[in-house]
Amino acid sequence: MQISKYVHALKIPFEIKTDTGTLERFVYSYLIAGDTLILIDSGVKNSEEIIFDYMEEIGLDPEDLTLLILTHSHPDHIGSASSIKRKTYCEVAAHSGEKEWIEDIELQFKERPVPNFHSLVDGPVDVDIVLEDGDEFELDGKLNLKITHTPGHSNGSISIFLREEKILFSGDSIPLKGGLPIYDDYRASLKSIEKLKDIEKLKWLLSSWDDPQQGDELYLIFEEAIDYLKTINDTVAQVSEFEEDANSLEFTKKVLKELGIPEMAANPIVERSFQANLRELGE
Repeated sequence: MQISKYVHALKIPFEIKTDTGTLERFVYSYLIAGDTLILIDSGVKNSEEIIFDYMEEIGLDPEDLTLLILTHSHPDHIGSASSIKRKTYCEVAAHSGEKEWIEDIELQFKERPVPNFHSLVDGPVDVDIVLEDGDEFELDGKLNLKITHTPGHSNGSISIFLREEKILFSGDSIPLKGGLPIYDDYRASLKSIEKLKDIEKLKWLLSSWDDPQQGDELYLIFEEAIDYLKTINDTVAQVSEFEEDANSLEFTKKVLKELGIPEMAANPIVERSFQANLRELGE
């Protein structure tokens, strides 16, 4: 799907199987196609087939891909990075806070055990370019990409602003109202959304877990995300008052039920998010 003169959106479906059922999910990767080809996020394992097919459909050669920017290290974003780098010889860029988990997926799985992790990730990949807040890329003398560190969802999550087209690639930094709560730091998530909300005159918001949004009303998404995070935090606080074991899967299910999310969505990643709320409440 072409978003603008230079930007294309690729929607990649996948499944997560849990003990209570199968979750149908999707993730977006984005292609910036100027004189230089840049891909933002690689989707899950085998997504390179979708990505390369799309490139060829619009008359581009996948071997011309020069840079893959990873917004963070989670499996649905790095899943095909190894294959893409191996087939195109592109460089891989990511924030310093994500480098270790991208280059050592077994460490990531040990520290953040996602259901079906190994079926989602092709393998580790070396990070060639380490990104920090405020870094900029000048492309072909026409385009400017600015990196903004937006932690919360993960320690080294980044968002990317394409200045000339007023497009913001937000990765998973902005939670979707009613969606699965997935973050490591509740307070950092709020601050990151506030930071992104201050970018003026945005034309497009391109998230990884929501369809592309445009127009003045997209700023409402920032407000809804902030309200949603606060609602989750309040709900965790309320349920914890009556639950003896706040570290249990049952606690996670009760919070989800109060939020109107099916209990089958309870998994270690959502539990990890609620633990982040409990740490915040404890402080």
